[in-house]
Amino acid sequence: MHTSEKHDLKTIYRELGISDDLMNRADVILESLTDRFAGIDETAEYNQIKVLNAFRRARISEGCLYGSTGYGYNDQGRDKLEEAYSYVFNTEDALVRPQITCGTHALALALMSNLRPGDEMLCPAGKPYDTLDEVIGIRPSKGSLAEYGITYAQVDLKPDGSFDHDGIRSAINERTRLVEIQRSRGYATRPTLSVERIGELISFVKGIRPDVICMVDNCYGEFVQTIEPGDVGADMTVGSLIKNPGGGLAPIGGYIAGTRECVEQASYRLTSPGLGKEVGASLNAMRSLYQGLFMAPTVTASALKSAIFAACMLEDMGIRAYPDSREERFDIIQQAVLEKPERLVAFCKGIQSAAPVDSYVTPEPWDMPGYDDEVIMAAGAFISGSSIELSADGPLRPPYSAYFQGGLTWPHGKAGILMACQCLLDEDARL
Repeated sequence: MHTSEKHDLKTIYRELGISDDLMNRADVILESLTDRFAGIDETAEYNQIKVLNAFRRARISEGCLYGSTGYGYNDQGRDKLEEAYSYVFNTEDALVRPQITCGTHALALALMSNLRPGDEMLCPAGKPYDTLDEVIGIRPSKGSLAEYGITYAQVDLKPDGSFDHDGIRSAINERTRLVEIQRSRGYATRPTLSVERIGELISFVKGIRPDVICMVDNCYGEFVQTIEPGDVGADMTVGSLIKNPGGGLAPIGGYIAGTRECVEQASYRLTSPGLGKEVGASLNAMRSLYQGLFMAPTVTASALKSAIFAACMLEDMGIRAYPDSREERFDIIQQAVLEKPERLVAFCKGIQSAAPVDSYVTPEPWDMPGYDDEVIMAAGAFISGSSIELSADGPLRPPYSAYFQGGLTWPHGKAGILMACQCLLDEDARL
């Protein structure tokens, strides 16, 4: 290309419809984030070496990258991947399978395999994510825990976001078998829990009942810090491979990392009593699962930078952001309180228009399975529904918040945020 034909960065952003004013505001914000982004890079480096060391300890070979068919007996790649996950998450064992279809499935599997009729599960940090309502039986559904005689108890966080220790102590009884701790905020306006705070809660619960299983929903939190829930005593750490740990390459799957007993119980529920982890062909997924895990620390760092930049841009526009632009981060999700349904739709349209896949598609609210309200979702991703890729979604209910996450690369995350902010400005001008 001749020098005269080269475009500068602002020229190509203008082609995406971004105004000079918005770009100038972004430049000022980015200048202020230099030191903070350097800290994220340090965390990514630590986690990258941790993953590398896990691969070395598990003695991953080229043969591990090939899959199996049929019953999947003696699948070296599958078994070694689970060994690597147990090292990364500091647990006795792990179940990492493409047969686990999504994060909700992984959570349901962990719950249903380790609870029995007459047991009670307790959520000590408020109601869990919407898609667990039907798993638990908060909303009646076929095959829920409630149908099997498993009861549910909940203790909300205090108004300042702290744990209600007295309420938790009162809620734990002789039937309490499992405590479920959700790390991320989900569709609630509450603080995301750091691994340190999760560890404090686990210690408190174990001080009351040492035999209670402490399970952590780790979705969106992997590799944001240098420690994971297994480092602070969690009996099970559960997540989705099309979020952080899949690195944007895993085509499907979920994981349960934890004690040998909890993982074994989950394996029998996933396959069959008597079969457990011995079966389950990996087909052609192994290379993507390995490479995705290896890339996950730096991909998560890109998503984290995108979330912080989003908070700064939103606040600059007078929009409430949770976490705010100054808070320490413990997951990759950024909430934008948009207050009107039209603004929620506009934000998601902006994210969709920045997607590498289906950028021309206009997202619309719909009755998405597992949710009580209509949900709008922008996700033009290489892996369908992957929320480590640039994406945004939100339920059509007050305060009409968008939940932004992802960006496989920081430059893409930046572009997506600018396009979403421009759509908001255009919508506000139209209204």
